[in-house]
Amino acid sequence: MKIMKSENRIPQPIEVEGATGVKKAGLVTGGDGSPTAAMRLFELARGGHTPWHAHDWEHVVYVLEGEGVLKSENGDASFAAGDSLLVDPDEEHNFVNTGDGPLKFICVVPLKGD
Repeated sequence: MKIMKSENRIPQPIEVEGATGVKKAGLVTGGDGSPTAAMRLFELARGGHTPWHAHDWEHVVYVLEGEGVLKSENGDASFAAGDSLLVDPDEEHNFVNTGDGPLKFICVVPLKGD
């Protein structure tokens, strides 16, 4: 058993093409001894968005604060704090903050996706 303190996991800016106003903190990682999954905290500034991308693993997401749109090749879906989302493997997608304040969500992926 291991407990990680979130105050020690400070979100850092994501500097990848197509990302705007995105920060990420690794809350549970392979470096913590997790054998299969990573849990990350994402923070998107007002108007921020992740890059358009796809990968061969799912995203399991819980929205903590704010509101946004999950854009995908299958259409757009609005979400808000308290919602859970599932992005299927190989589905092209991105997350967009459509609210007036920050958008914060937890995202769980296999370690290979971290």
